[in-house]
Amino acid sequence: MENVDLIINARWLVPVTEDQTVLENHAIIIKDARILALLPQQQAKQLYSANATHDLSEHCLIPGLINNHAHTPMSLFRGLADDLPLMTWLNDHIWPAEKAFVSDPFVEAGSALAITEMIRGGTTYFNDMYFFPEATARVVDISGIRASLGIVVIEFPTNWASSVEEYLHKGHQLHDHYRHHPRINTIYSPHAPYTVADKTLEQIITNAEEMDMPISMHIHETADEISQSVAEFGVRPLERLKQIGLLSPRLLAVHMTQLNDQEITWCAEAGVHIAHCPESNLKLASGFCPVAELQKNNVNVTIGTDGAASNNDLDMFAEMRQTALLAKAVAKDAAAVPAHNALEMATINAARSLGLDQEIGSLEVGKQADIVAVKLSDIETQPVFDVVSQLVYAASRDKVTDVWVAGKQLLNSRQLTTLNESKIIQDAQQWAIKIGSLGQ
Repeated sequence: MENVDLIINARWLVPVTEDQTVLENHAIIIKDARILALLPQQQAKQLYSANATHDLSEHCLIPGLINNHAHTPMSLFRGLADDLPLMTWLNDHIWPAEKAFVSDPFVEAGSALAITEMIRGGTTYFNDMYFFPEATARVVDISGIRASLGIVVIEFPTNWASSVEEYLHKGHQLHDHYRHHPRINTIYSPHAPYTVADKTLEQIITNAEEMDMPISMHIHETADEISQSVAEFGVRPLERLKQIGLLSPRLLAVHMTQLNDQEITWCAEAGVHIAHCPESNLKLASGFCPVAELQKNNVNVTIGTDGAASNNDLDMFAEMRQTALLAKAVAKDAAAVPAHNALEMATINAARSLGLDQEIGSLEVGKQADIVAVKLSDIETQPVFDVVSQLVYAASRDKVTDVWVAGKQLLNSRQLTTLNESKIIQDAQQWAIKIGSLGQ
């Protein structure tokens, strides 16, 4: 009998593999941070002994959810400026607040608040775009979660950097510092076509090729962005980006609510990935990403929450539900984006977009043991006819009871194991007093 680190027995197991199978009364065997085997529980009992065993007879196990677009420190701006269009929200409220408050301590406190929320909601990886990423990295390191941290680039000065050269220099320092970290990656994050010049984007494309890194960027978020680009450059943003060579499998295009048929074809041909942020897009009235049409053209679509300042939560269960429901309405097709497809978008599709699908995104032998347990025995999730439909259409994040990353338990029966929840709340409340004093 082989000794292993951990055995998790569960009523259901959804590996998120191509065959869309659901395993019943199975066990996940974990050794050295990876999945060693997936077996019927009786067979696992005969073959393995474990240092720890969890029996979850009322639960479904799924891969850790991947939030593929976030601005985590902006959780401290949650509810600061609601019910406003994007550019009014940015120009009149968010950017002034950032100028007044964003700093290393602000980002550390905001990241801690966001990461705590994400772990409690079953998110084990997030792709972040924000200033002072070194502060976010410290929280990621302590918390046990995984992250891609953005090398943010924007043409105007902020509290973090005063020039494109400084943004890139600081970002490259971050990359060099964490390049061998098991849970922290870096990603180029130019802000948007309307805030980053062609020359800068060309430099980022070259750097990304040399360093083998992905690029994430807000693109085609609003109709105003399109009209401004046509007025300034004579073409829509995606065509301009195509002309300079940005469209490639390295690109993760965020939002993409304003797409025509030609642009969908370009994305398909170039292998562009898309991060769909349905709740933020709805709240800011930005438009509708044509998810079903993109998927018909074999474009890889993933899911992100955006920041809590424009959402106002980091709830990937809610995003999966909104993704499925909204896609049906936009396509006028009730069969568009079925439940398992939505779960794939929040797991394996996101891992693929970041070049990590051989490591995370599904529960398969050899992959990292990033696992989420969802309790399905409560009133809100009974009866269970189809487990995956129940996860997407009925379950909520408060049904997440346990979370493991690389086999390490970060959430145990709803209790955090690596972060001090009380201190994080106190810090957030202190920042709220400071931010409220600005009169935003």
